[in-house]
Amino acid sequence: MSPPPRPRPAPVRERLPRRGLQFRLVRLHLLVLCAMTLALAGVQTVQLYGQARERLGERAITVSRLVAQLPYVVVGAAAGRQNRALNAEVEVLRAQAGADFIVVGDRRGIRLAHPVPGRLGQPMEGGDNVGPLAGREIVSVARGSLGLSVRGKVPVQQGGRVVGVVSTGYLMPQVWHLVAEALLSLTPWFVLALGLGTVGAVWAARRLRAEILNLEPEQIAALVGQHRAVLAALREGVIAVDGQECVTLVSARAADALLDVPVPTPLEDVWPELSAHLQATGLLRQQNVELTLGGEPVLVNIEPLENGGFVASFRDRAEALALADELTHARGFVDVLRAQTHEYQNRLHVLSGLLQLGRPEEALRVLDAEIEQGAQFRGLLRDVQVPRLVALLAGKRERAQELGIAFRVVPESSLSAVWERHADTLVTAVGNLTENAFEALAGRPGTVTVLIGEDPEGVQIEVEDSGPGVSPEVAARLFTRGASSKGEGRGYGLAGVCARVQALGGEIRQARRRDRTVFQVNLPALAPFPAPLEVPSVEQA
Repeated sequence: MSPPPRPRPAPVRERLPRRGLQFRLVRLHLLVLCAMTLALAGVQTVQLYGQARERLGERAITVSRLVAQLPYVVVGAAAGRQNRALNAEVEVLRAQAGADFIVVGDRRGIRLAHPVPGRLGQPMEGGDNVGPLAGREIVSVARGSLGLSVRGKVPVQQGGRVVGVVSTGYLMPQVWHLVAEALLSLTPWFVLALGLGTVGAVWAARRLRAEILNLEPEQIAALVGQHRAVLAALREGVIAVDGQECVTLVSARAADALLDVPVPTPLEDVWPELSAHLQATGLLRQQNVELTLGGEPVLVNIEPLENGGFVASFRDRAEALALADELTHARGFVDVLRAQTHEYQNRLHVLSGLLQLGRPEEALRVLDAEIEQGAQFRGLLRDVQVPRLVALLAGKRERAQELGIAFRVVPESSLSAVWERHADTLVTAVGNLTENAFEALAGRPGTVTVLIGEDPEGVQIEVEDSGPGVSPEVAARLFTRGASSKGEGRGYGLAGVCARVQALGGEIRQARRRDRTVFQVNLPALAPFPAPLEVPSVEQA
């Protein structure tokens, strides 16, 4: 019984924020607007409160002046006796003035007129009668028997002598009533400001969201983290330059090559050769531009940006050539294996057919011929003591048979084992030159000959083919990068061979000899390894 199938896990979905950036910006803007509106309303309230108190104080002092000049008030205050008629007249004036109270007191501060008849004959409250009884007019805020009020006090004089005091007041609720009326008149403006602020917040949020490519803050943070991780993982150096030709971003590897320059820094100060190259060629997409950085050759790729800047990546030219050589070797081995596979299949088919036809003697002769040819070829290479080079030549022989090309190695070719340490350079040189010779024949029957010789002065390698030769326009720049008559994307093999040969102090040349094309590589003799130091024994010491 087969086990029940496992339930498939639910697909993992990216968790997006419940509320987008636009909503949060609008909400934040509204909160700021509300806070500013409340603060403005508070400031306005304080100002209106002061203005209302000042206005009521002026009104109170004006009423008190008028009342203090009335004859019956002057006579009543000078008499210092309770007079209901005086109180009635003052109450009429209070109602006409719209005041909360008008109190008339004698020179001792005893009430002669008061809105509450039961409080007549009692001392005036508030503690602010000192100034009026001394002959000064004052406006004060004090708490009396009716509550906290703004009042204006004026002395009552008779014959130049103070005989009493008149106090007109407005209770604080009237002050707040005036403030509320003023704020109510400003309410439409507050609402209008909030509305305009909301519209502005929505527009600004949409504009900002469009500028950041409709990304949410969480997505931006994730992209920045990925961006930093990618820069740290790259083996190439990467720099970003803005429209003003200032370096704004440097990866870790680029920082090592540029000696940790601070950003932003003008490109001309950091990498003058790249700046001069861009001024000469313009800001275009470019690949594998050969420049130098810190005296070392590098390959630079340039990618323009929409804002006028660009991103440049660079890598060590030697590393790129090493990778290209490895790829060339791998392709060469693949070609060799494919050729050997085809050849051995053909031979097996021939042998199988001869055996099926009942001709074992002829099959045996074919086998003997193949064995003899292989032995002869191995005999030609017995003095070449670099195994990888021997394997390459054997593979090229199989490749030549597949292409219908006569491939031979000059007898008495030799190479000592000391060259094993430079086997990569030898394999690269012989492999590229031999493959170029095969391509030069372009499928036509012909001959490719390889000569390897060694003498006290060094090593000489010659690859000769019977092809038509190199065209004059290509020959002038044969060993430069990209020089080829085979189309775009070619012309890198000979440049790599030339770089490797020159790195060992050698040279490579091309010439025509007896209607044949000859490529010659000369390498100087190798310096012997230093002998190990002899450590004296205890007895010798």
